[in-house]
Amino acid sequence: MHGAPREEAGFAHFAYVDPNAPKGGRVIFAKQGSYDSVNPLIVKGEPAEGVRDYVYESLLARANDEPFTLYGLIAESVATPPDRSYVEFTLNPKAMFSDGVPITVADVMFSYALLRDHGRPNHRSYYKKVTKAEQTGERTVRFTFDGSGDREMPLIMGLMPVLPKHLIDPDTFENTTLKPLIGSGPYVIDTVDPGKSITFKRDPNYWGRDLPVNRGRFNFDEIRFDYYRDAGSMFEAFKSGLVQFREEDDPTRWSEGYDFPALRDGRVIKEELPIETPAGMAALVFNTRRPLFADQRVREALIRLFDFEWVNRTLYHGLYARTESYFARSDLSSHGHPADAAERALLAPYLDQVKPAVMDGSYALPESDGSGENREGRRAALELLEQAGYRLKEGKLVNAATGEPFSFEILAATRAQERLLLTYAAALKQVGIDARIRQVDSAQYQRRKQTYDFDMIQYYWPVSLSPGNEQFFRWGSEAAVTEGSFNYAGVKSKAVDAMIEAMLKAEDEDSFVSAVRALDRVLLSGDYVIPLFHLPRQWVAHWRELKRPEVTPLYGYQIDTWWMAPATPSAARKNPPEK
Repeated sequence: MHGAPREEAGFAHFAYVDPNAPKGGRVIFAKQGSYDSVNPLIVKGEPAEGVRDYVYESLLARANDEPFTLYGLIAESVATPPDRSYVEFTLNPKAMFSDGVPITVADVMFSYALLRDHGRPNHRSYYKKVTKAEQTGERTVRFTFDGSGDREMPLIMGLMPVLPKHLIDPDTFENTTLKPLIGSGPYVIDTVDPGKSITFKRDPNYWGRDLPVNRGRFNFDEIRFDYYRDAGSMFEAFKSGLVQFREEDDPTRWSEGYDFPALRDGRVIKEELPIETPAGMAALVFNTRRPLFADQRVREALIRLFDFEWVNRTLYHGLYARTESYFARSDLSSHGHPADAAERALLAPYLDQVKPAVMDGSYALPESDGSGENREGRRAALELLEQAGYRLKEGKLVNAATGEPFSFEILAATRAQERLLLTYAAALKQVGIDARIRQVDSAQYQRRKQTYDFDMIQYYWPVSLSPGNEQFFRWGSEAAVTEGSFNYAGVKSKAVDAMIEAMLKAEDEDSFVSAVRALDRVLLSGDYVIPLFHLPRQWVAHWRELKRPEVTPLYGYQIDTWWMAPATPSAARKNPPEK
């Protein structure tokens, strides 16, 4: 995206893999919830895990030890001019789908048109910037872009999944399906047990197994995802050996729950792994489409009522760090940095949309003494709510004009969420606000999210070191009125749109960082979410026979580089029974 790629032409493998990792074995992962479709590229349904990662491939593959660099996969070469007004891919002549049919330019052009017209809203948004798609050689396809100056588009097209034209009917593509899909990736779908598990088997005839981007990866013969109703049963499955790997995000469980025989005797390994990417934004999200949350004073009041210090101490053993930026834990964050000249120039037309403290780098989220009283936060919140037209009446906060009580629903997807939300609801009750917590099943939660049928949800937006077009899909004005987008807050801001455009047009690292920080300042100033917290490292636990490379890349552990140690008579652990 910016600068030169780390690897040179003809490189052997990525630095964070073990090219001699043994192949074989079966690994089982756990997922919470359920699924009702195997197609991850459409809006309808809750897709099964793993299909996009293991079955469908893109033209290029991403390096996880660089901010945003792609190398050849289905495409063996790529060409783009300095202004990136077009991109041209030449396909690898060996590339083929798992049914043995070669991948052609027709498949690439079909995939582009299919996802543009029938795919998820993010694909439709990205691909509408293509003004022309044409075959320019036997194995060459060119995409020409509009005049928006979006320098990320050649990479966006490089990450486009390539689908088999001979197997897909565009008229039915948007319908959910449980029929195993065919792709060109290293695995094929072996077994679909709807809502319970999905199993992938390594394709022994996989065309790309010797490519530099794939050496040392995709080492398991079989990968299975088992689905569990709740986090507790998932953890018990891991402890008993039904599941071999677990990433932990619960500080209480990490501190207290890993005292079991298999860990004490060394059969289970617990590790804290480094990660150098932005923490992303975990937050309680206001749906600003709702009249109650359309008033920014109300949103700011509810931010002040969230007592992070108390929550972190009492629920999470003090192990979390507060998230003060949409790009926390990275140089892309504006927190603590005054706006530079480039940022000020970008933000000059929108100064009324940036808080002075955010502009000069002095802004910080409210901080309490951790006692649970949060008197200062309550006092400031009540002042803001009074300005917004609310007053206390017999212990209840009501609209002064209508008498309507201040009441809303927080939608929860898991019990872990519910614990945090109940704590927050108790704090709101102290100022007369009635916040009701409603936990629903994963399918209903997904539907209500996609149609913005909620007052508030807890959500996490992950962020890379090279944010790009996906930011439109999260915060852009068009996404706010497009069902199925990730703009759950309903952000509609010309300033936000302009900062994302500036970010996409940036030609060097300095101007890119300035544009991202400017976007961060506008989002923080809008009070669209209640920022929560993040972990300083990745917490993982795994059974001893599951091995990993010595090097952990920028983006954290990559499970497709791990492998299963070959069993020996002395070290083999008796296989656990099937679920």
